[in-house]
Amino acid sequence: MRNHVFPSTKNTDLRRPQLFRGSLLSSSLLLATVVVAVAFQAGSAVASERASSNSLLSINHDGSLIACSNRDSGTVTVLEADGLAKTFEVEVGLHPEGTVFIGQSGMVACCVYGSDEVVIVDSETGKVSRRVSVFDEPYGIVSSADGRYLYATLEYPGQVIRIDTSTWKVDAEWSVGKMLRGIALTPDQKSLFVTEYLTTRLLQISTDTGKVVDEFTGASTDNIARQVTLHPTRPKAFLPHARSKITAAHGNGSIFPYVGVATFGGDNAGRRVRIPMDTFRGTRVVANPWEVAVSPDGQFLFTVFGGTNDLYVAQIQDDDYQELTYVATVRLGNNPRAVRITPDGNSMLIYNAMDFELVAYSLPDLKVTERAKTTENPLSKELHLGKTLFYTALQPMSGRQWISCSSCHIDGDPDGRTWQQPEGLRQTQSLKGLAWTHPLHWSADRDEVQDFEHTIQGKLMQGKGFVKGGLPDALADRISGRSEMLDAIAVYANSHKFTLSPHSKSGLSDAAKRGQKIFQSSATKCAECHSGPYYCDSQPGDVASFKRHDVGTGNDDPSELMEPAYDTPTLLGIYRSAPYLHHGKAATLKDVLTTQNADDKHGVTSQLSENQIDDLVEFLKALPFEDPEPAAEAAGMVKVVK
Repeated sequence: MRNHVFPSTKNTDLRRPQLFRGSLLSSSLLLATVVVAVAFQAGSAVASERASSNSLLSINHDGSLIACSNRDSGTVTVLEADGLAKTFEVEVGLHPEGTVFIGQSGMVACCVYGSDEVVIVDSETGKVSRRVSVFDEPYGIVSSADGRYLYATLEYPGQVIRIDTSTWKVDAEWSVGKMLRGIALTPDQKSLFVTEYLTTRLLQISTDTGKVVDEFTGASTDNIARQVTLHPTRPKAFLPHARSKITAAHGNGSIFPYVGVATFGGDNAGRRVRIPMDTFRGTRVVANPWEVAVSPDGQFLFTVFGGTNDLYVAQIQDDDYQELTYVATVRLGNNPRAVRITPDGNSMLIYNAMDFELVAYSLPDLKVTERAKTTENPLSKELHLGKTLFYTALQPMSGRQWISCSSCHIDGDPDGRTWQQPEGLRQTQSLKGLAWTHPLHWSADRDEVQDFEHTIQGKLMQGKGFVKGGLPDALADRISGRSEMLDAIAVYANSHKFTLSPHSKSGLSDAAKRGQKIFQSSATKCAECHSGPYYCDSQPGDVASFKRHDVGTGNDDPSELMEPAYDTPTLLGIYRSAPYLHHGKAATLKDVLTTQNADDKHGVTSQLSENQIDDLVEFLKALPFEDPEPAAEAAGMVKVVK
């Protein structure tokens, strides 16, 4: 059954005769070999430079070595390009993301997202040579051509940092946007392009001053841009992203896959278009565009889709109008998250994250030439199955292929959107701490993750689902135990944990300590609902014990169909999860306590001075300042596993 649900990459060749008939793939036009000649002199710029962009995969300057981050293992693997022979795998920390070879050296820099470090790995010794601490959540990273500087995005607080590799110090911090992920460096080394993850806004930044020199704003519905790639010779930036149409609560109208194209030079400078990938090849729908890569000759764009396990090959048009034309499709493995083309243009590399496998394809014929495990599967059988299901937009999870669970809850984080659901406006919530804070949803209308079978079979995902026959009401008979697949999804959804707030790395500040006293005081009553280690009075148990509270926000939404009382959300990690409240109308934590709390139903805060409000905000930003699980276990709290 699992092989039926998740097609193997071994099936790649089966579709080739149909896909490639009459296409450019049969001619020498596709990916003509281009050898990138690079001259290097210590301490000087290279003679021939090329664009650099963030990816989980990186290839060194001469194409002989490949580095790959393994998020679930917490490791970086380096392989020889010839035969994909694994040279070593080294532990780097919690949830590594972007990797890059530094200049023309054998050193690899990796953004360790969960440990707040940029880790430097020596590919000759196979060991970590140094660690550079950063404020929080490093994601994308690129290297200057001469290796003198590393540039990385910090998703929170929305910074680009520069690391001087002669001292291994952060010598510049540029606050230029919100929730930054994608990053690319122009061939002339003068500009960086970075993406705002949740808005897809593309920013051009001077590498000299760190100032934003231009910006390219997409539509208000654009969402989830984790990567950007530049054309090697033309002023073009390509960014894969989603379109989240928050007014639609069904799977064929809410989330769409796009590739955005921004023009930053020439007669059409400032132009940005988005190209729908669900209609790019007729009626075939793909989901969750993850990364793109441009061939070294600039003729072709490759896009991987993490939800439907596809790759699109497109020819890049030099017309400043159509931009891309469809060439071919290749079926990949489970949850592909990275694509790279070798410097000589002869091979394509794909990283299938849920197979823990790197696959090499020859170009132009796109035949599989090598496979290699980058890491052993570190997940239990149940957790691995649940995560694979969570990321797929294929049956039996999703019928129309536009949407997967991960489309809104990527790696357990929210998409930053407030959706118009049938019951009213609902802000997407984080899955972190979910195992300790049941019931689910703002409306407390589900008591177990398995209840999302209603969503799978409903209008949103339109999947076949896993439970045959009628489903009980979400708060009625339990579904757990009726499906191995649903139980596995529950294991994955309940597995997400909090990392400590960057605002309390050195302990609570004086302002946060003052705010803590205000929070805990009987006058404000904040701790009456936001109680315990998870700052939440929601706990797994009988439906009769579930608590909901009228905090004065229900009447702010004319579309609200349920009584205006809501489940108490955890406050842990609230520093990075704006906007706030069930309807997303509080842009900041200060708004939660002031403009969105006129009747003191959401804590008695109207009597507080402006300084006291600021102190209270500082305390909230510091959560969590300690791991909540030991205290929860000591208090006898119940943790849901399935």
